Amino acid sequence: MRIAILSLVALATAFAQDAGKRIEARNDRYSEEIERYFRAYLVDEYGARAASAWKRDYRSIEAFRKSVEPNRARYRAFISPPDLKPTGPMERRAHADIAGVNAEWLSIPLGRLKAEAVLVIPQGAKGPVPLVIAQHGIGSNPERVFGAGDGENLYKDYGHALVNAGFAVLAPFNLATVEKRNRIERLARLGGTTLPGIEFVRMQALLTEVLKDKRIDGKRVGMWGISLGGMATMFWMPLEPRIQCGIVCAWFNHRRNKMVIPDPRYSCFLETKEEHAFFNGWLSEFTDSDVASLICPRPLLVQAGKADRIAHWPQIVEEFDVSKQHYEKLNIADRIEMDLHDGGHEIRLESGLAFLKKWLQK
Repeated sequence: MRIAILSLVALATAFAQDAGKRIEARNDRYSEEIERYFRAYLVDEYGARAASAWKRDYRSIEAFRKSVEPNRARYRAFISPPDLKPTGPMERRAHADIAGVNAEWLSIPLGRLKAEAVLVIPQGAKGPVPLVIAQHGIGSNPERVFGAGDGENLYKDYGHALVNAGFAVLAPFNLATVEKRNRIERLARLGGTTLPGIEFVRMQALLTEVLKDKRIDGKRVGMWGISLGGMATMFWMPLEPRIQCGIVCAWFNHRRNKMVIPDPRYSCFLETKEEHAFFNGWLSEFTDSDVASLICPRPLLVQAGKADRIAHWPQIVEEFDVSKQHYEKLNIADRIEMDLHDGGHEIRLESGLAFLKKWLQK
C-alpha cells in the first residue's frame, strides 16, 4: 500500500512538472509571437508608415519647413515637454572645480525643479561671441566637458578647446546614471512627459537667461553633445530654433535596429537594462533620418566611430545617407557632414571645431 501511495505521489509530481513546463512553453511562445509582431511593425513596416506620415515639399526651404510642421507638432507630443516656467531669478556663483577658466555655476528655479549648468565665457573677447551648448553623456557631468574626471579622455576636454577657439560654453547638468534615469523615466511616463522633455525645458530656461548676456551673440548658437548628450542634441534641435547648428557625437544610429533587433555586431537597447532609452511612439515616425529632416535646413555634423559598439557602422552610413537626401533635395548638401572615424565612443575635436567655426564664427 505504501509503495502504491508513493507511486501515485510520484505520478502526480511528474504530471505537475509536465504541466508547469507546458504552461511555461505556452508563455514563451506567446512572448515570441508578440516580439515578432512588434519587430514587423517597428522595423519591417516602418518605411511604409513613414511614407504616409511625412509629406515633405522640397520646392524651397520655406516650403520644406512648412511641410514638416505637422510632424514637428507630433514630435513635440512625443517628447512631451512639461510647462515649466522660471519662478525666480537666475543665481550665479563662481565654479572653482574647472581649471584655467572663469567658470560659473548657474541655477534657475522652475517651481519644484531647477535648471543648472556650467557657463564659461572667453576672457578678453572682442564683441559678442558665439555660444555652444556642450551636453555631457550618461554617467557623466558638466565638468567632464572640461576634462575633469575624464580618465579615458573620451571628451577630449572639448570645453576648454571651444573656449580657446573663441566660443562661450554652456554645459547643462542632466541626470547622469542609468539607474536614476530608469527610475525617473517611469515617473515621467506616469505623468505624461519624458525625462528628455523635462531636461529640454531646463535647457531652454538656461539658454533664455544666458542669451541676455551682451557678451554672447544670440544669433550664433550651436550644440555639441556626446552619447546621451548626442541624444539630447537630436531630440532638442527640432524644437529649439535658436540652436543654429548641431553636432551629434556617438549617438546617431539606425534607430530601428538599435532599439529592436539584437545583433552581435552592436549593443541593442532591447537587450540592455537601459529602460530610460524607450519612449512611447518613438518609432511611429521618428527614426534618426526623419528627425534629421526636422533639423534641416540647419547644419548638422554626425561623429561616429567604427569601433564604437553602439552601432554597426555600415548601418550608420545607411541612415546618414537617407538624412543627407533631405539636404541634397534642397541644394544645401554642404550643410550636413559625417566624421566616420576608426575610433570609439569619443569626441572628435578637429572636425567638430572646424564645423562650428564654419557655421558660427564670422
